[in-house]
Amino acid sequence: MTVKVHIIYCGGCGYRPKFTKLKTLLEDEFPGELEITGEGTPSTTGWFEVEVNNKLVHSKKNGDGFVDSESKFKAVVTAIEQAMGK
Repeated sequence: MTVKVHIIYCGGCGYRPKFTKLKTLLEDEFPGELEITGEGTPSTTGWFEVEVNNKLVHSKKNGDGFVDSESKFKAVVTAIEQAMGK
């Protein structure tokens, strides 16, 4: 079963490189197992939201900041593993 990861990021804030980095890290962690999509907001929002199978697992808007530490990345990885049933 392919797990869907959707990342919404602030298109007007220059967050695309952060999306690309996270996408690459997740593809390296789960080669061929994820369907990763990204959506840049058309205006300045400050968003960097990560959804796994339509469930919000990381939210900059809710105070999580960016996925910029090992513990934040691990939280996303754990959510993906749970979605896979691991």
